[in-house]
Amino acid sequence: MSTHPRFQRTIAGPARVEGFGYWSGKDATIEFRPAPVNSGVVFVRRDLPSPVRIPASVQHRIEIPRRTVLSHQRASVEMVEHVLAALAGLQVDNCEVWIDAAEVPGCDGSSQAFVEALHTAGIVEQAAPRATLYVRETTRLGDENCWVEARPCEDRPGLFVKYRLDYGSAGCIGRQTMKLQVTPESFRQELAPARTFVLEEEAEWLRSQGLGTRVTREDLLVFGAEGLQDNTLRFEDECVRHKTLDLVGDLALAGCDIVGQITAHRSGHRLNAELVRVLLAEGQIVQPRRKTA
Repeated sequence: MSTHPRFQRTIAGPARVEGFGYWSGKDATIEFRPAPVNSGVVFVRRDLPSPVRIPASVQHRIEIPRRTVLSHQRASVEMVEHVLAALAGLQVDNCEVWIDAAEVPGCDGSSQAFVEALHTAGIVEQAAPRATLYVRETTRLGDENCWVEARPCEDRPGLFVKYRLDYGSAGCIGRQTMKLQVTPESFRQELAPARTFVLEEEAEWLRSQGLGTRVTREDLLVFGAEGLQDNTLRFEDECVRHKTLDLVGDLALAGCDIVGQITAHRSGHRLNAELVRVLLAEGQIVQPRRKTA
């Protein structure tokens, strides 16, 4: 996402991550596998009688609250945003993600485990150009309380993101802002370790609905009236860093690099995905020349 034009990349070999789904509580294992040029990121539900391939594109996104879900041929895979963020952040463009459950392992609520697995597998360049979407005009979606905006920045090639988190001045999370250019290095250091967070009342409501019953306060960040419970922050502003991580994962549903400035104010997965749809309709996608020997 940083240097344009660039060439597509995949991983040198397979890598596995094991855990359980935050929502379902079911054990799950994913295996990253190399993929050929122009194949993009594809999730493969290998636990079904006939494996179903689910492309990681905004066209296959379905609306489920509080997470990003992809669906194809009556099969779905949930909470893919942290995997997509890891792949996009490290510029892994072509990859098959084989999974034996309907939900991705939650791990520690961040992208760290996926980044480490991909790094161990190794990342290799491929002999084909990466398509790039250039934001040509300012586009803003949402309302005054929750919005996301894309602006051109052709004088600075790359993806620049800014997220504004606002829980009010009296809240234990408060107001936080994160701004950075997304590169493999900045993603690994600044975003990948940032974990999912919830308010205590949200966690209690989810449990009352039979969701997240296997998750403990050590698996994610839970904030109560007096602050963070039974855990330690990795960053003082870890919450806004995680929302920025989610934004990177949702933007990956474009299926190409994005050159532009993306600013989000209290946006979530639905609004992020809607921006991707609008950008694909309005932006200009450039296919550079093929690499030659």
